[in-house]
Amino acid sequence: MAATKALVPVANQLAVVPTAIERILEHFPKEYFRFCFAYGSGVFPQKGPKVGKPMIDLIFAVHDSLGFHWRNLQMNPSHYSGVKHLGPRFISVFQEKVPCRVYFNTLVQLPEEDVVFKYGVVHMNDFVNDMLDWDYIYLAGRMHKPVKLLTPVKRDFQILDMALRQNLLSALHIGLLLLPEAFSERELYYTMANISYRGDFRMIFGEDVNKVSNIVDRQLLQFRKLYKPYLTGVLAPYVNIREDDSFDGVCTQDMSFTSRHYHLTQLPHTPMAELAKYWRTHAAYDTRNKRKNTEEAMRHLSYDDDCPNMLQTVLSRIVFRSSAMQSLKGIFSAGLGKSVQYSRTKIQKMMKSLQPPT
Repeated sequence: MAATKALVPVANQLAVVPTAIERILEHFPKEYFRFCFAYGSGVFPQKGPKVGKPMIDLIFAVHDSLGFHWRNLQMNPSHYSGVKHLGPRFISVFQEKVPCRVYFNTLVQLPEEDVVFKYGVVHMNDFVNDMLDWDYIYLAGRMHKPVKLLTPVKRDFQILDMALRQNLLSALHIGLLLLPEAFSERELYYTMANISYRGDFRMIFGEDVNKVSNIVDRQLLQFRKLYKPYLTGVLAPYVNIREDDSFDGVCTQDMSFTSRHYHLTQLPHTPMAELAKYWRTHAAYDTRNKRKNTEEAMRHLSYDDDCPNMLQTVLSRIVFRSSAMQSLKGIFSAGLGKSVQYSRTKIQKMMKSLQPPT
């Protein structure tokens, strides 16, 4: 595939960067940036209750975590909690060794821009690995939804372009495995957007209960631009997507053994390995099946009508572990005061979402 064509799906996420975000980036040591993007209600309008000013969410993928934190502590010491007294080396090790390998500074205020934002720092290698393997489905999950790219995907960094495209394809394979033979385009996007939320313990207490639909319903065109090239391209033999403006018309997919086996063999490494393990433990009643390797397990699962439920269970377990670990990590990195403030805002949004519409 030519380089220009390879970049098309990623370019669909690229939008004009708001000037406020451009100015935010000027406050950081940009020489360490390899890839940056913005997401969340502060960037994309969403349905649902409004509690205070929407916060801008940023991710900085850097080539040198230690160097970034060393310089950022000089430029922006107020962004850090008391952990700054432990020094940049501790912060970078804490970032890279503790799941989900992201370090967040939250509730950062820029009075001159009248904005509040949070930003996560991740090493570029860890970012790419989550796109490919889904060890955490944390940053990978962020990239299942439309985001605003703040830096271009450089043509000489092919591994990033490949990882971003593979992450979108993985979401489609899983979305189709979880859906029945007939579904709507809206349901497909909802299913994929929900991958990184179902199992997230924050969705039980602390998040807007309608978060996924709020995201998808206001961004249907962006979702279509993001995924349509794959649905009408490499996945065209397996799925029939309507060629009209409706998001609620009936789409269909091939539910044969061959199609299901194809989707299963395209799963990212961690979900595939955990799905095989789960099947051997819970569904393989024949003791001989407990010795089946991953490839053989995928073949057996292709015939199993309970495959979608098993896959959802495995994904939810990965998301639960990741969300719990990252939340505990966030208490340490943000400090108790900011953690309480951030949680209070989240709970207020959740309570508003539970109220009947007036």
